[in-house]
Formats: sequence, C-alpha cells, structure tokens
Amino acid sequence: MESRSEDKLQKPYQPRVAFEPVSCQLGGLRYAVKRWGAAAGRPVWLLHGWMDCAATFQFLVDALPADWLAEHSLFAPDWRGFGDSQWNAEGYYFPDYLADLELLLDHFSPAGPVALVGHSMGGMVAGLYAGIRPERVSRLVSLEGFGLPATQPEQAVERYGRWLTQRREALTTRPFASLDEVAERLRRNNSMLDQARALWLAPFLAAETEPGHWVYRADPKHRWVNPVLYRLEEAMACWRACRAATLWLAGDEAKLLSWLKLTPEQFAERQAAFSGLRYQVLPGCGHNLHHDNPAAVATALVEFWRETTAD
Repeated sequence: MESRSEDKLQKPYQPRVAFEPVSCQLGGLRYAVKRWGAAAGRPVWLLHGWMDCAATFQFLVDALPADWLAEHSLFAPDWRGFGDSQWNAEGYYFPDYLADLELLLDHFSPAGPVALVGHSMGGMVAGLYAGIRPERVSRLVSLEGFGLPATQPEQAVERYGRWLTQRREALTTRPFASLDEVAERLRRNNSMLDQARALWLAPFLAAETEPGHWVYRADPKHRWVNPVLYRLEEAMACWRACRAATLWLAGDEAKLLSWLKLTPEQFAERQAAFSGLRYQVLPGCGHNLHHDNPAAVATALVEFWRETTAD
C-alpha cells in the first residue's frame, strides 16, 4: 500500500454516472433519495447498510453497463437517521425500516414489482420485505445481508440492561478535523477501500458543524444496542415466503461464517430457506463488496438479471 503522505495527494473519486438527489416527506419524516438511470426504467432499489448511506452505491452504479442503466431506474434512500434523512426523536426499531421501504415504494414505485439490492442491514431488510410482500418484489440481491448471529432467550436480561444503561448516558461522537481524517477512518474500517473512493465518500458520511469540526451524519443513537433479540426463526419464516428470484453474494466466506458463528452446514440451512437461491462468493472482497470490487458485483448482478425472469 502507498504511504499515507502520498495518499493525501490523491483527488477524490470522479463518478461516471451522476445521481439526481430527491427529498420527500413521508409518514412524518423527511427522506433523502439518490436516483440514477432512466427516469421511466424498471425500478431497482439499492438499500445501504448500518452506519452507511445511499452514496455507498455510486461505485457499483458506475461499474454497470450503460445499456443496462438505460433500461433501469435506480433508487437509493438514506434510511431514517442516516445520511441526509431525518433522525428519530428517540431510538430506532428495526421493523421501522420495513415501513420506510413500503412508504418509499408506494411513493416512487407504486406500479408493479421492484428489484431489491441490499447490503448488510439493507440486505436483511430486503430479505424480510420480499417474504412479507412477495407480490411487490421481482428480484432480490443480498450483499452479505444474511441475518445476524442467532440468539437465546437467556440473553434478554443482559441486553435489556445494556439498553437501559445506554439511554442514561450522554451520546458523544468524536469529531474529525478534516475530511482527510474522515477518509482515513473509513480506510481503517475497510483496508480494501482506496483513498480516492474514501475521499469521495467522506462528505456523504460526515458533515461540518463548525469550521474544522466534522461529525458523522448518522444519528449516534444507532449505536444503542437493540433491546429486542434477533429471532432467526422469524427471519427464516419470512425468507421461506419469498417468491422472487434471489441471489446472495458474499466476500470473505470464512470471516463471514466466523462473525455469524455458523458452521457451513448451519449457513446452508439459511440458504435453503429461499427457494431456488443462487449463492456466489466473489474473490478479493471483504464485507463491503460494492466498495472492494464493484466491477465483480456489477457483473454478477447483470448476469443474474439475464438468467432470471424479466420484471
């Protein structure tokens, strides 16, 4: 890797495809949405992960073929409390993201089914929604949004206790002195992210509240532990109700299984919940596949579109 002093001489990434920013008021909250592609194309919704934002998909959009983009209209919302979307007054309840998605689809894509492409938390939202509203989803692509580690009821005591304690504590976020520092933090979190892309992403993930004082746009309350335990059985029940053609894309499978605390056999059980699931591991990628190798993700996505039933 080049030295950090040389990195600072780099310019931010230059997008190939410009996005159109859209803002709307739905259900009492303001949502920010980015839109690429054909205005009247087949709708594809790109759903970002935890502590991320809609701009994270720019590199994937730029890697997609021009003729494919000409036939599709891509939407990427900032979830509530992330990016430029409005924060909640209190904490965050995971099912609210399902309600957010439904409101956004009702507003932007009311006619016919849509395709959902979600990363991490966004992939988990997409997978649940595809089973809850199977008539509204034609294709489902999950970038390592394969659920969370299974929990046991005995964990509830400690989890509720942590949540109560966190609600009493002051929420603080360490500020950054510059966008270069923000970019440096992004690269520490993902060593595969190059400096140019990190510099481009930085202003979408952080805002300058006063000169030389940059803070994350994401609401710090997202860091509160979820007091409600993750129920794998309920998630799999939703997955089994999904009728959409489904593609799961993974990066470093060994690291993924370690984080999920799964054996390969247990991971296969999750995959089997989807009828006709396609599963593919992309080499040279970590958890952020769409950052690490957007060209490989774009190729897998377009091939999946070509091989599955049209919208």
